[in-house]
Amino acid sequence: MKEENLFMLSLIFDMDGTLFQTDRILETSLHDTFNHLRSKGLWEQNTPIEKYREIMGVPLPVVWENLLPGYSDQIRQQANEWFHEKLIANIDAGHGALYPYVEEFFHYCKEKSIPIYIASNGQIEYLNAIVNYYHLNEWVKETFSIQQISSQNKSDLVRSIVEKYKITHGMVIGDRLSDIKAAKDNNLISIGCNFDFAQADELAQADRVIDSIEELKAIIGVL
Repeated sequence: MKEENLFMLSLIFDMDGTLFQTDRILETSLHDTFNHLRSKGLWEQNTPIEKYREIMGVPLPVVWENLLPGYSDQIRQQANEWFHEKLIANIDAGHGALYPYVEEFFHYCKEKSIPIYIASNGQIEYLNAIVNYYHLNEWVKETFSIQQISSQNKSDLVRSIVEKYKITHGMVIGDRLSDIKAAKDNNLISIGCNFDFAQADELAQADRVIDSIEELKAIIGVL
């Protein structure tokens, strides 16, 4: 990519499973949540870790509909609150991590004046915990949560970023189909991340697939 064209490019990243290694805190946080449900006499089975991995990336109401089928909205909401308390506690305790090369790539973008945004299905408080712990505001222009969009649709969330910042040339980088679809629905390039929660059939729909954030430099260089 020519130097002058770099200034036209904007990058919109997913958070979980793309920038942040959610896998490091997911299992223990989910186990703690379901142990709490067991203590209340609300759950007897094993913790549905694999089910969560399968649906990772969908909006939270859909998560709890899948993990707690047949339960009331009140219990699902309580479970979600317990889960997020555990996630945030684990983030603050330093048990999570960014993926390799994230900080290096963000430094590169800052040097090239390439704006970075985050569009996530995560809740605002949870995202703020990650942003604050890893000081992402040094590089990220703004972080957007699905809670800000009434439709709970990732494509609409990305559209709100495109409209606010008048983006005409950009990429959506993420690990799940909702990220790929959000790119296509907004006429942006889709970059699929073959990381922890990725599904091969979903990645097949992306314009490009990467195995490391480091590969983004080369992709930008040939656009």
